[in-house]
Formats: sequence, structure tokens, C-alpha cells
Amino acid sequence: MMRSLSVLLCLVLVCGCASGQATAADPAIPRLDRTGLLDAVRVLSADSLEGRRVGTPGGAKARAYVAAAFARAGLEAFDGGFVRPFSFTAGRDSARVEGDNVVGYLKGTERSDRFIVISAHYDHLGVLNGQIYNGADDNASGTAALIALAEYFVAHRPRHTFIFAAMDAEEEGLRGARAFVASPPVAARAIALDLNMDMVSHSERGELYAAGAYHYPFLRPYLERLAARAPVKLLLGHDAPGLPPGDDWTSSSDHGAFHAARIPFIYFGVEDHADYHKPTDDFATITPDFFVAAAETIASFVSDVDRGIDTGRR
Repeated sequence: MMRSLSVLLCLVLVCGCASGQATAADPAIPRLDRTGLLDAVRVLSADSLEGRRVGTPGGAKARAYVAAAFARAGLEAFDGGFVRPFSFTAGRDSARVEGDNVVGYLKGTERSDRFIVISAHYDHLGVLNGQIYNGADDNASGTAALIALAEYFVAHRPRHTFIFAAMDAEEEGLRGARAFVASPPVAARAIALDLNMDMVSHSERGELYAAGAYHYPFLRPYLERLAARAPVKLLLGHDAPGLPPGDDWTSSSDHGAFHAARIPFIYFGVEDHADYHKPTDDFATITPDFFVAAAETIASFVSDVDRGIDTGRR
């Protein structure tokens, strides 16, 4: 994730106590494949992938893993297949870098012409000064959740068409997301929302943040309702003007490219921790129970928005 480390708390707008129980009026929290979630983080953050830096053999291994997972889940590919190449220049010598987003979709049962994008970046920092930055939380966790959500919604078909997008080169300035928004596989005006996940597996305090409702208040009721029943402590914030540097996450990850194109977003993530952008961001340092609960909380939000958006239901 591209955000600076800050010890200051952001403005907390809503706090939901972690009861873990759904009320009679609320749908149950979806159950995801715990083993699959953890295995995906373990694979994607293994030393053999050498930190998944864009344009490297390790990044190519991660890309192949995600594409195969999308195919196994039963997603469909747009013309040209799951892998959508892009390129950009970087560095003082303006070297050309080749990146690859991995994109699949699941056709909706009622609003197949209206799209919800679910995104997470799969790249990380690679090898720096001889040390591998495996990026288990940042962002093998979001990529694993992306795969798990694809599997879940194939089995529980949504009303809208869902686009699952594993972005490359987020760490280089949201390059993959910018390429996606610049040339989307569907009409941009038909995209109702981007739901982005970046760092969702590491919180000793059990806190998951949702940013974006300040900019798109029509989404606030969904989050407030979810906070009351979520199996994690769901907090709203990190998106209002006037916050200290690094505490406004409006453009901190791939959702920033969608926001710049005036496409609504909600971003789920945790605050920076001791292993953020460090070689110690390994599978061993994530908090597995929190991760599974966070992924299931996000799945619940997606389900609720899918049912309510375009119908007036909040």
C-alpha cells in the first residue's frame, strides 16, 4: 500500500462493537473458506515469489497464481483472457516497465449491465538490499480475499455483474488501477462502485477501517448497519479533509484511481503496523482469526450493496 507511516489516529466517524452476531433484521455474515484464505496468503508471500515486484519473475508467478485461481473459481474472462497487460515508464532513466492486471467477471442475475468492481493489488516491493519484502499483509491478504470473494459469489450469484480485478504496480503509483480506469473492460459510466482491499490481515486490536463514506455518503448506511453486526471492530474514517499527512487514505491505494474518475469507492484496510513495508511482513506476522473475520465482513458489505444499490434500499 502507498501510504506514509503515521502514529496519529484518524478521525473515527463510526465505531461498531464486534458482536459477531447478526440481528433478526440483518443477513448473516457470509462464511468464507478459511483454509483457502490462509493458503493463498502463504503462497503469495512465499520467498519463492521474491516480493512480487512488477515486471519481475516473482510478479509473473503471482500473476499466474491469481489467473489460475480465477479460472478455478468459475469467473469469465473478457476478450483477450484474464491477463490485461499495460506498461509505464519509471525511474530516472524512464525505463519501460511491463505490468499485468488480472481481471475476470461474474455476470449478474438481474443487472448484468451494471458493474461493481472488487479490487486488490497483488504486487509488492520485491527484493531491496538483499532482503525479500514478502508483503503478506500488503497485499497478499487483499488478493487472497479477492479470490475468496470470487469463489463465494460464484456460489451465491449477485444481482449486479461483479468484476474482480487484481491490480499490478500499485506500489509504483497505482499504475495498474490507472490503466484499468483509463481503458476499462466495460463502459466507465456503468461502473457503480469500486470496493478495494489493501492490508486486511494484520490487526492485534481487531480493527478494520472503511474509508470513502465521507465522499460518497449514500454508502454510509450500509457501513453503519454492517458495523453493528460485524465480527470485527469496523471503523469509518481516514477520508475527511484536514487530516494529518498520511491519515487521509482517499488516494492511498487503487481506489484512488477510481475516485479520480468520479467512480464511488469504499476502501477496506488496517492502520499501519510495525511490519508495514518491512521485510517482516511475512505470513507468520498476520493475525489469522482477524483476517478471516475481516474478509467475511467485507463479503457482507458487498452482498448488502449488491442487494440495495439501484433499488433505493439502504
